[in-house]
Amino acid sequence: MRFVFFGSPPFATPVLERLLQSRHAALGVVTLPDRPRGRGRETATSELVLLARDHAIPVFQPADPHAADFIAELRALSPDVMVVASYGVIMKDALLSLAPRGALNVHASLLPRHRGASPIQAAILAGDELTGVSLQRIVARLDEGDVLATRERAIGPDETAGDLLEALAPLGGELAVEGLDLLESGRAVFTPQDHARSSYARKLKKEQGRVDFTRAAQDLARQVRAQNPWPGARCLDPKGRELVVLRARAHGGTALGTPGELVETSPRLLLACGEGSLELIEIVLAGKRPMPAADYLRGARFSRGERFASLPEAPAKT
Repeated sequence: MRFVFFGSPPFATPVLERLLQSRHAALGVVTLPDRPRGRGRETATSELVLLARDHAIPVFQPADPHAADFIAELRALSPDVMVVASYGVIMKDALLSLAPRGALNVHASLLPRHRGASPIQAAILAGDELTGVSLQRIVARLDEGDVLATRERAIGPDETAGDLLEALAPLGGELAVEGLDLLESGRAVFTPQDHARSSYARKLKKEQGRVDFTRAAQDLARQVRAQNPWPGARCLDPKGRELVVLRARAHGGTALGTPGELVETSPRLLLACGEGSLELIEIVLAGKRPMPAADYLRGARFSRGERFASLPEAPAKT
């Protein structure tokens, strides 16, 4: 099968890597324009672009993938099918009609659960024990297309969104190859989704990293996992310094203090929550490297009764 690949790293890179190992032929890779990244805000070439160039595959980075001249370029390639993985742009009919076999999307959830932009984070936040990858036909409505195939995977109790992405992306590559094989052989069977069982995962925003200690410790532990590496679960320590909690563990029972209060400083950094207590295991202060909470405690010299606080809420937009 001759395909054009649409995607953005990091999820799309292992998917494309696996496709390039198959017998199917990549005609081009479409990805977003390079953007400034990191503290220096320097524009860097993405790993997806580098992978495509290493295999001498044409790379397209249109500001508007629906522009007539770009669509004409793609049509000239005569793809049989398009494969999409975390492209980040809602594709309109002008694109979807380019290939006779349509467009297949590799989505990091078991559809119809967690449609939308942040399915991996949503699965962790919801406390799901099982997730996976779905290969679906792209239609005009977001992630509502019929499903061709799925792969399941258990979610580990301590896995972060970053951990889960690294595990699911290669599964997505396997699923994409399987899907193209099925299409090529004429054995593809698409199953309609049960829309009554659907849920949506909206795009994460930085302000969603705000830790609210009045919530249950179990919820906060999930937030920490779901928002590692981005946007990061953030709070203020007793000295008013912003820190990101990278790893934490919930403890049940009645919290012996007001929300955010340090109830234990040795050997654990334990904070009271609205329900239960939250043990901080690994943190990072702004401009510093990640460190174990025990090392942070030794340097900070906090005492029981001091309080960690939530960041101020972002002002409402008018």
